[in-house]
Amino acid sequence: MRMIRTTSGASVELDGDVMAVIEAVFRELRRMKELEYGFEDVDHEFQHLVGQMSDAELRVYLKECLFMSFTRFENDRLLTIVRKANRAQEE
Repeated sequence: MRMIRTTSGASVELDGDVMAVIEAVFRELRRMKELEYGFEDVDHEFQHLVGQMSDAELRVYLKECLFMSFTRFENDRLLTIVRKANRAQEE
């Protein structure tokens, strides 16, 4: 697998695992900023990582992000339905 680096030089393996990239960014920002980071810091780190990826790698990660977002959307929708059903049963 190909490796890219965070702004601080930590290695990130490009194996299609979006969560691994997110966790690497979190670890590095936490290490460097001790949870005192903001949107700009996160954006800068992701811009740096994305700038090292090829078009093919970006497509893989975009697909994975869309899939994860859809799954989250679906879970949120189902949770809303379950909550409504529970409230209806309580009445």
